Amino acid sequence: MGEVIAFAPRRSSRRPAPPATVPNVGPSTASPAIRSAAPSPGRFGARPEPLWRDVAGAVLREERQRQQRTLAQIADRAGMSVQYLSELERGRKEASSEMLAAACGSLGLSLGEFARRCAGALSSASARPTGPVLLAA
Repeated sequence: MGEVIAFAPRRSSRRPAPPATVPNVGPSTASPAIRSAAPSPGRFGARPEPLWRDVAGAVLREERQRQQRTLAQIADRAGMSVQYLSELERGRKEASSEMLAAACGSLGLSLGEFARRCAGALSSASARPTGPVLLAA
């Protein structure tokens, strides 16, 4: 056969549960609960950049709540389960582009507008790097 190579035991890839809201999501139209989330210190004392799934979920939830619609109404129209939509909104699932398109479509939200809101949330959440920055040569 070949040589046996021992590897160090794998650390769990599970991340701690994200906060209920994403810090500084979106422009001034973001709900106060989302905008006013307390910053959590990162490796260098600054708040870590939010994950895409957290921001996307927050944008979907904010739009659904703005329209005063239930998870069941949106999930049924999008052709997905209520549990899956709930997990998307909470940032627990990494959605495919098809699932995001279905959720956005059921909310009457274009993908362009959805992407714009997510980009605004990401740019406001991490407007300036606070830790070491590596630049390509």
